[in-house]
Amino acid sequence: MSRRFLKHLNYPNVVATIALFIAMGGAAVAAGLPKNSVGPRQLKPGAVTTAKLQRGAVKAGKLAPKAVIAGKLGAGAVLPGNIVDGGVTTAKLANSAVIARSIRNGSVTTNKLNNGAVTTEKLAQGAVTTPIIANGSITPGKLSNEFGPLVAPLRSGQTLRGVFDVGAVAQASGDEARAAQTFQFPLLAAPTATVLAKGQTSAECPGIGGGNAQTPQAAPGHLCVYVTESANLVASDQLKVENNTRLGFGLVATADEATKPFYAYGQWAVTAP
Repeated sequence: MSRRFLKHLNYPNVVATIALFIAMGGAAVAAGLPKNSVGPRQLKPGAVTTAKLQRGAVKAGKLAPKAVIAGKLGAGAVLPGNIVDGGVTTAKLANSAVIARSIRNGSVTTNKLNNGAVTTEKLAQGAVTTPIIANGSITPGKLSNEFGPLVAPLRSGQTLRGVFDVGAVAQASGDEARAAQTFQFPLLAAPTATVLAKGQTSAECPGIGGGNAQTPQAAPGHLCVYVTESANLVASDQLKVENNTRLGFGLVATADEATKPFYAYGQWAVTAP
């Protein structure tokens, strides 16, 4: 090594020379990396950031199974076109998820209703009209106790009421006048009949009540005939009930004195046993 070279060799020159060599060598190495030579082991943790990803770079084939979880989906990310046919099953519906406005008009058909699904409280006011009721569907058993039977016997505890008037002009003492009363609905059996003079009552025939004293009463299984007015009748047997059946009853009035009118009128009640 000549003295001229040694004369100019010092620390700063050496360091600068080494730095230049490294820089040129590193650039050469970087420029000379073969294709596909940088793998996961050559990348520092966190080296690949969002900004370094090309648009559309992450495709379905790059996602691991179950990699996209609920927290990774943005609002409105899953559209109807992304759901396969039949993908939303019953088990996937939340409670109360299907509300009235979600059901298309006419989509709930008869075969979609369970037996007994439509209860009384689910029917709108006036929903059951005459055309909806099948012929013969309303039977006597479906009528409340407020209604009498149509053809069947009077129901237990129901009461029939009416008025009677029987009399004539006597030609002789002991003349009779007769009348008959037919029940609006038949009973199952003939009732026990009791005739009560004006103002008289009994345990089975508690009297005439109600508005204007026009509601005669009778215990179950009893016919009560209440005389409200009478004249010229035999005192011992003013009025009798004859031909007492489950269909009705007859009345007989007997005159006390001849050539005078004789009569009895009033109200009656019968209650089915």
